[in-house]
Amino acid sequence: MRLICCCSAVLLLILISKTCQGGNILVLPTEGSHWINMDILLRDLHSRGHNLTIVRSSNSWYIKDNSSYYSTYTVPVEKSFDQTFITKLIFDSIQFERGALPLTSFLHANVGMFGTFLEAQSIVAEFASALLDDRELMRTLQHSNFDLVLTDPCWGGGVILAKYLNLPLVYNVRWLISEEAHLAIAPSPISYIPMTGSGNSDKMTFLQRVKNLVLRLMSQAQNHLVINKVYQKICDKYLGPDIDYNQIIIDADIWLMRVDFVFDYPRPTMPNIVYMGGFQCKPAKPLPQHLEEFVQSSGEHGFIIMSLGTFVGELPADMANEIAATFAKLPQKVIWRYKGDRPATLGNNTLLVDWMPQNDLLGHPKIKLFVAHGGTNGVQEALYHGVPVVGLPLFFDQHDNLLRLKERGAAKLLTLATLDKDDNFLNAIQEVLNEPSYRMNMQRLSRLHRDQPITPMDNAVFWIEFVMRHKGAAHLKAASYRLPWYSYHSVDVVLFLAGVVLLVLLTIFVSMRCLCTAMCKPKVKRD
Repeated sequence: MRLICCCSAVLLLILISKTCQGGNILVLPTEGSHWINMDILLRDLHSRGHNLTIVRSSNSWYIKDNSSYYSTYTVPVEKSFDQTFITKLIFDSIQFERGALPLTSFLHANVGMFGTFLEAQSIVAEFASALLDDRELMRTLQHSNFDLVLTDPCWGGGVILAKYLNLPLVYNVRWLISEEAHLAIAPSPISYIPMTGSGNSDKMTFLQRVKNLVLRLMSQAQNHLVINKVYQKICDKYLGPDIDYNQIIIDADIWLMRVDFVFDYPRPTMPNIVYMGGFQCKPAKPLPQHLEEFVQSSGEHGFIIMSLGTFVGELPADMANEIAATFAKLPQKVIWRYKGDRPATLGNNTLLVDWMPQNDLLGHPKIKLFVAHGGTNGVQEALYHGVPVVGLPLFFDQHDNLLRLKERGAAKLLTLATLDKDDNFLNAIQEVLNEPSYRMNMQRLSRLHRDQPITPMDNAVFWIEFVMRHKGAAHLKAASYRLPWYSYHSVDVVLFLAGVVLLVLLTIFVSMRCLCTAMCKPKVKRD
């Protein structure tokens, strides 16, 4: 009896200990594929005893109001960043890219789409304003004893809320509004760090470095315009005119970066950047019965999967027919995530699905190839499982993600403009299937990625809990965050030293001139 009581007491202490360790986390997520990886992180945090509260829009596309592992506050809004908005944007981009020349494609991606990008950020800003205007909700949040705010700074509302509530801030991050997040806080020499959209690797020619510089200037201009037109106005209204949005957005305690240096190019970094690339990846689970039967029927040829991501459910009819006709010529079975009308050229070897367990299919022993658009989640899952890729990038960072795999010999890269010309798609698939180096290179990357002392997910959770335990991580923030650009780059010091040198030279010149004048002055004869 005494032994039972002792065991019960020990068990109770363990349970109490775990309950006490649980944190209270306020989450402002982003929609689409960004929510998919945030959701994976939230599920893991919940499994470790943390309490999660999400603030969402009433028109939220992905984030559900009811959940078993988080609670929600819903903010009523009129406009929304929804599926209709995204679908139209994607379809217009595809149509443009198919007929565009390289120069016009470059200008469209970096200049022509800026108005749409600004509109999307304005919709986000309206949600942030509606949230901060809801006094009852804000009082509730202020009295809820949250330990930190977790947000994706691709949308700027979470940054402002964290400052308003005076809470530590943790980012689940790859993008910071209009630029890759490293560019905001880490030294980023553009001589070897390629800008997104440049199509450059880390080994650039002179002309590529010129293009890289132009893109960097354009990115800074776009970022400046978005902040001034959208987010600084909210700061002025709710935080006060003395609060600079540029300052608070880089003042996060921990940046959980969704890349690693097996995938990305080596570059300078900072103490409060934590790399968790591939944190969403995990060993494959058994497939549903109908899919397992389908892939087993592929025999020794194996199977291919194709997905163009969360946002792309359908394609122009002629493009879909071209892709389907190419698949029909292959001996492999194909599973294609596609929601559009059934292509007329679809072969018996191809299965169309609305959704597929992508991670589990990539981990299946019969998988041969992944035809992908190049989103970060899919690329990292392919890398984790060692599956070579044929890439069809559509927009944003997808071309750059695929380029990193291509540079390492693990992917073949196509463009929409060349997809249906000279059997390019078929030739690319056959090359990756038949040339062993693609699979060997991808499996080598997979071994490098997996060879870590701690999993990316455990690393991410540790640093979130670290911020909760210590009420922030101020000791990891570099002083550079608080310096104006001219001090950071020592422009004022260079100008001062140049002024001193000029003054010394001028003094020497004047002194020598006076001396020469005195020595060369003709002597006056005395009477």
